Formats: sequence, C-alpha cells, structure tokens
Amino acid sequence: MKRELLIGCLTAALALPLAAHEGHDHGDEKAALPNLGNTPQRLADGVVFLPKAAQRQLGVRTAPVAAADVARAIELPGQVVIDPQRGGRVQAMLAGRIEAGPQGLPAVGSRVRKGEVLAWVVPAAGQLERADLAAQLAETQAARQLAEKRLARLRELADTVPGKEIEAAESELAGLKERVAALGHGVSGRDALVAPVAGVVAAANAVVGQVVDAREVVFEIVDPDGLQVEALAYEALAPGEVLAAALAVGERSVELAFLGAARRLREQALPLRFGQRGDGLGLLLPLGQPVKIQVQLKSTAKGWPVPQRALVRSAANVAMVWVKTSPERFTPKPVRSQPLDGGRVLVTDGLADGDRVVVDGATLINQIR
Repeated sequence: MKRELLIGCLTAALALPLAAHEGHDHGDEKAALPNLGNTPQRLADGVVFLPKAAQRQLGVRTAPVAAADVARAIELPGQVVIDPQRGGRVQAMLAGRIEAGPQGLPAVGSRVRKGEVLAWVVPAAGQLERADLAAQLAETQAARQLAEKRLARLRELADTVPGKEIEAAESELAGLKERVAALGHGVSGRDALVAPVAGVVAAANAVVGQVVDAREVVFEIVDPDGLQVEALAYEALAPGEVLAAALAVGERSVELAFLGAARRLREQALPLRFGQRGDGLGLLLPLGQPVKIQVQLKSTAKGWPVPQRALVRSAANVAMVWVKTSPERFTPKPVRSQPLDGGRVLVTDGLADGDRVVVDGATLINQIR
C-alpha cells in the first residue's frame, strides 16, 4: 500500500511543469513562437505565415533587390494609330448606294492589294437630275451622228474641200464622242472604291445596298507591321530629352522608338509619336487601343527596380510589396514607386539592399486572411 502511494506521488510530480529559478530561462525565441500548423494565415501584425508546401502550390518566387541609377521615366496615356505611310482610309467621293466589288465586299481581317476594287458606289442622283442628264446625252448622241455623216461627205470630196475643214470635222466628232462617254458615265456610271495601300481590312462599314454620304469612311486598311502609338504629354519636354519608350502587353514589354513631337498643343497636351523597332505591333494590339507608355528620359533616378507584378495594394489602397523575412514568413512593406519601363517599376523608398521581394505570387499572398 505504501509502495503504490509513492508511485502515484512521483507521477503527479513529473506531470507538473518545472519552474525556472528567477533570472534563468531554459527556452529560446523559436520555442516561444506559436505552432501555426500548415495553414496559410495572416497574423495580427500583418505578417503572412505561408508554409513551404503552400508556397510551391501558389508559385511564389522571390528575388533580392539592389539599388541602382536608372533612366528616369514618366507614364503617358496614348493609343494605337495608323502609320500614315502604311495605312489608309477608303472614303466615298459622292453620295450613293454600295454595290459589291469583283471579289465581293471584303470582310474584316482579310488582306487586300493596293489598287484592288473593294466596292462600287452608284451615284444617288434625283429624278430631275437624271432626266436632265439623259436629255443631254440624247442631244449629244444626235449631234455626234450628224458630225459623223458630215465628216463622211467631206472625205468623199477630199479633192475639192480644203484639208482644214476635214480636220475641224474630225476634231468636232472626237469632242462629241468624249462628251457622250462622260454623260453616259454620269447617267449609269459607278464610282470605284479602291484600296490605297496593301494590308488588312481593320474596319468595314458597308453592306450591299447601303446608302452612304460623300466623305463617309467605308473601309479602313492597316499594315500590321506599320502601326504607331500616339501619346499625350501634359508637361514640357526639352528637345532630345526623350530616349526611348516601352509598352506593356501582358507579360511582354514592347520597345518603341521615339519618332517626333508635334509643335502644336491638342487638348492642352503635346502629341508624341512612337513606332516599334520590330514588326507585328498590330498583331498584339488592335487599332485605337488605349495604352500606357513608359517614356525614358535622359535624367536619372536612384531606386530599386522590381517587376510591375510585385507591386500590390493594401486594404487602405497603399502601394506595397511583400518581403520574405524568414522561410515561411512574408512581411508587407509600404513603398513609393514611379514608372520605369513596360514591365518594371522603380521603388524609390521603402526597401533596402538585399531584401527578398516577392516577384511571383504577390497578389495571391495579398489575399490571405
């Protein structure tokens, strides 16, 4: 009985936690951290706990940053426009009804050749006007028949008639024939809508039987390799200050060459023209697409270049990046940034050299609660 009581007392004593003496701590910081398990979660201080397995599933990737002096850049609004040398518009010269061309009406996206007849416009003349033209045509045809008979008689009397009378009759007959042809074209003629350049039909605003007005744009033809970007600068730029520009198309950054700037303001802004150094801008962006252009200037700025996708917004709409502070912990850092190129931004404040910034999966980490 005494033995069983002693074993029970020892078991109860081992179950009690051992208290350290004053001034002694047998634990460490790692032991003080709570056991968070394997569930991604955001802690009270804003830090996100993300286990390694979850990082692989979300495709999280980090990269160290380092400060550098880079060309200063500004972001300008713009849109894709036609290269005036490699694109054009087909407009109706007069009001009339649309008829299909030899190959039918071209569809949007089809290729056309320079000089190809795309459609016909039948003039929409009034009844009185058409009647007047028909009367003039009848009178002119009668005069031509008389001139032909008179010329035939003069040629029979060529031995007794001066040669100048025969030449005058021949000239009169030729003039009457041209007038008959012109009047006939006016009565039943059609105006051909011809492709001014070779390219792709970007817009088709016609169907068979449609009535169009004079100067109305019927077709728009572009060369996919000859599109340009027009941007509007609301601040004065010194001549020669623009070095180059870049345009972000998805994950791709398309480099643009500066072509020139207008000397007249338009809507209180200065239009700038940029062209692609390579080919195929029209295959990436449609005509008229609004875009944002990062224009590089000669002046420089110092900061940390990071990918555009690394920049996210907090719940308070503050720009920030996620920095990996331990293998499974990510800390949000508010930053200030400015445009750099089509795929990167320049962080000017909020980072330090060596910080491992999340460059892939930042938006997914930002959604963890």
